[in-house]
Amino acid sequence: MFKNLRDYLNSIFQRDPAARSTLELLTAYPGIHALAFHRISHRLWGWRLRLLARLLSQLARWLTGIEIHPGAKIGRRFFIDHGMGVVIGETAEIGDDCTLYHGVTLGGTTWNKQKRHPTLGNNVVVGAGAKILGPLTIGNNARIGSNSVVVKDVPEGATVVGIPGRIIGPKTDPKSQLREAMAKKIGFDAYGQSTQMPDPVAHAIDLILDHLHVADQKMKILSLALDKAGIKVNLDMPELDMNKLEETKNSIYPQRDSPKENS
Repeated sequence: MFKNLRDYLNSIFQRDPAARSTLELLTAYPGIHALAFHRISHRLWGWRLRLLARLLSQLARWLTGIEIHPGAKIGRRFFIDHGMGVVIGETAEIGDDCTLYHGVTLGGTTWNKQKRHPTLGNNVVVGAGAKILGPLTIGNNARIGSNSVVVKDVPEGATVVGIPGRIIGPKTDPKSQLREAMAKKIGFDAYGQSTQMPDPVAHAIDLILDHLHVADQKMKILSLALDKAGIKVNLDMPELDMNKLEETKNSIYPQRDSPKENS
């Protein structure tokens, strides 16, 4: 038991840079307290002591602000960071090493007495305020962005953002890989922009990268044709020197001195 507790606390140190000591974790982390209450109430639920289990879970809700139904199945090293407003439904299933932030809901979409809550695989991270609704499956290593609303299955390793949730990763299709290669060539991280920019801008940049890739290929074909004709012209795209680019930008847009106050 103590080994499992030590492993659990070590996993929290790895996921939360604000954690400073074991005593702090045990006394000041409501996510740990809520999980401890749930382990007991879930055992009571399995023994069919349903009312006692519900009363204990409601006590935990009152003390921690985290509501976990006793029927929910939770794996090892589950961590709720901050925790206020987290709701986990009766038929929810959570794998190992998952992390939830405050305001997350694992909710149901039907009143029928059946599997109606999400199933999370291993190593899933759900951002603050996200809602995952219905008996859907979130694959291993998936990431759910803050305030997203997920109503469809999410494959392994994918990243979901928006309302309704849209998958923005991983980018494994050939066109996305070409975009990423072209972005690196011109000094722009195409993959990173997806999580930082609104979708219309991201889409526009993807189209620009597609166009640049086609233009680069045509320039290479033209360069080879001219070379065969005995005309030596180098039409390959040059590597960008980011230092020179910064100097050029500063020469075009010189930094202005701050205005002096009137004496």
